[in-house]
Amino acid sequence: MAKRYIELETVGTVLKEEFIEPHNLTIEWVAKSISVPAWRLFAIIDGGEPMVADLDLLLTKYFGLTEGYFLRMQELYNLRLAKQKLRKKLSNIIPIFNLPKRVVAAL
Repeated sequence: MAKRYIELETVGTVLKEEFIEPHNLTIEWVAKSISVPAWRLFAIIDGGEPMVADLDLLLTKYFGLTEGYFLRMQELYNLRLAKQKLRKKLSNIIPIFNLPKRVVAAL
């Protein structure tokens, strides 16, 4: 039976739904406020581009968050996505420390 996963929320979705919309801001306003072209924020919000360090620094300063907030969220998203894709391969790997000592010695 195939595992079913809850759809992962992108950094762009969180940025839009938890930071921009609740403060009645527009993407254009936020972009102008942090001196970046609006297309950069649209690309992240639309899921076409990942969060990058310079935007994280600008956005976390603007919203009063800890530096790296959005980058950590991006890495967690990437890790969960990779885990879903590699599920079968990961399940077939036996950690070396779980192998009998005689097998490890033969390696």
